[in-house]
Amino acid sequence: MAAGPVWSVDPRTGKQREQVAVEATAQEVDTVVRAAHAARGALADRTVRAAFLRSAAAALEAARGGLVETADAETALGPTRLSGELARTVYQLRAFAGIVDEGAFLDVVIDHPDDTATPPVPDLRRYKVPLGVVAVYSASNFPFAFSVAGGDTASALAAGCPVVVKAHPDHPALSELVAKVLRRAAAEHGVPEGVVGLVHGFEAGVELIRHPLVAAAGFTGSVRGGRALFDAAAARPVPIPFHGELGSLNPVLVTEAAVAERAEEIGAGLAGSMTLGVGQFCVKPGLVLVPSGAAGDRLVKSLTDAVSDTEAGVLLDHRMRDDFVAGVAGRTRLPGVDSPVTPGAGGEHTVSAGFLTLPADRLTEEGAYDLLLEECFGPVTVVARYADDAEARAVLGRLPGNLTATVQLSSEEAAGQGRGAEILAELTPLAGRVLVNGWPTGVAVAPAQHHGGPYPATTSTSTSVGGTAIERWLRPVAYQNAPQALLPPELRDDNPLGLPRRFNGALER
Repeated sequence: MAAGPVWSVDPRTGKQREQVAVEATAQEVDTVVRAAHAARGALADRTVRAAFLRSAAAALEAARGGLVETADAETALGPTRLSGELARTVYQLRAFAGIVDEGAFLDVVIDHPDDTATPPVPDLRRYKVPLGVVAVYSASNFPFAFSVAGGDTASALAAGCPVVVKAHPDHPALSELVAKVLRRAAAEHGVPEGVVGLVHGFEAGVELIRHPLVAAAGFTGSVRGGRALFDAAAARPVPIPFHGELGSLNPVLVTEAAVAERAEEIGAGLAGSMTLGVGQFCVKPGLVLVPSGAAGDRLVKSLTDAVSDTEAGVLLDHRMRDDFVAGVAGRTRLPGVDSPVTPGAGGEHTVSAGFLTLPADRLTEEGAYDLLLEECFGPVTVVARYADDAEARAVLGRLPGNLTATVQLSSEEAAGQGRGAEILAELTPLAGRVLVNGWPTGVAVAPAQHHGGPYPATTSTSTSVGGTAIERWLRPVAYQNAPQALLPPELRDDNPLGLPRRFNGALER
């Protein structure tokens, strides 16, 4: 494959800032992957891994000024947003360091022989081991939290897996800077710099997923790109796990009682959520079911007022801007679709926020209106006005998998009166995170978090946010009748590492 230049581009002007690198050739991808593979042994010690993660967090904090400045120049997301995202990334690294220290992620289970069982139980000892080199495909919309030092990288390193990151073309200069920070942190603990590899270029990303030493992959991006890589991962001579986050409509259902109680509040909250970050969040609410009638009209008016006050913004690149403008145009051409605030081109380099409305019954059967059930990346949402609960359920029944699903309930419904519990049960099959009286934008990094969902939201049942994201890069191994002297220390009876474990059926800490 031919290697072309990699340019850093200012999305505010569309002009090239600087040449950052060149696209990696197949041979260069091979070199980077082999260097990562050779670094596996340096991550075997959990103490070293935890220290490396904490050093990486401290080094990113120390470099905050330059990193945020470069990120803003390449993404136009603004220093405030980017500073917060970097703080989240730093927190994430430290959180995984704590998980490594605790050791519960190893899931140690020991069962001594039991000849009285039917059938008899031999001596069995199980724990989890790292898969190997992980390919990480960076996201455009989170240049820190889902990129070179983001959740996929942090969780993979915590599991003991080196990473090779395919840099996103929207922030190549930042990617190079962050990779250098991580490599310096690795060197402080005697870990080879190859533990974090970085490649640029579309073809390099394809070569990466095909490389025989790559053991798993994490991806955040479009349905088309993610599905192509997912298929490539499955078509390898030795298929590998592919944990992809591909796209999500993130439906919202507003009940009649909720809109009667607080229509204006819900409208303003929806406006803030769907325009946050110029609508460039994977959990942006893209379809909102609102009752017909006067109360629903109040919500739409509130939404109209709030969205009308939103300034035009810059998307991450001009390709996304063109796709947004074309996507909105295609949707507004559909008969019966109105745009109380028309979204689209806000200027030569910007887009304006808006929303579309239509009767919900247009969405209950297959046809041209299916376009409105697809994600449109940018500051737009679709408000579908439903006549009754049956019509709302019919629309929900046609939706694919999502990252989130939200219901806005009245105070009485939230207290258990009415259909609140029934609605939650209806939304549960649709998404990995179900919200009540909130908005899906904002994904807390917490042990109980789940950021995933049925396809096409993700290609697996795992989460990419929160402590259990580490499970994606591990596989269980059981030893049967192995002598104590031959066992890894994690599986010995005397528990020399002091790990949490389940020993003969009892949970020990």
